[in-house]
Amino acid sequence: MTDLNFHPPITSENIDQAFEEIFAPWVKSMGLCDIEVSRGRASATLPQNPDLQWANGATCGQAIMAAVDTVVSLAMLTTDKFSKGTASQNTQFLKPALGDDLRIEVNVLRFGKVIAYAETKVYFVTSGDLVAHATNEFVF
Repeated sequence: MTDLNFHPPITSENIDQAFEEIFAPWVKSMGLCDIEVSRGRASATLPQNPDLQWANGATCGQAIMAAVDTVVSLAMLTTDKFSKGTASQNTQFLKPALGDDLRIEVNVLRFGKVIAYAETKVYFVTSGDLVAHATNEFVF
């Protein structure tokens, strides 16, 4: 692992530095913005991006799952522990992600000694309609 200048926990004061240092360039290229964090919570907006869309204009599930995993990672880093990564992610897609930016909201349900669990909801920014739901498990 590369030496980082960032050390957990992620806070609203260091989120920009943490995001820049932790994630791969392709993750940053998704364009997540309006990132907010507090202990056990994180949220961000995934803007409409033609590079992440199917031919019909809907944001593809692979991009949504990557964005969810990224925002969950941020929520997991709101404690003083550095996560070893995702153990599992189970995502249900409830409607096509077509025509609006997506708001991703993560709530860590439990921080254990070795495992943490989170619930993620993905909404349309404008209507607030639920687009996807995920459960996430991380290892420390």
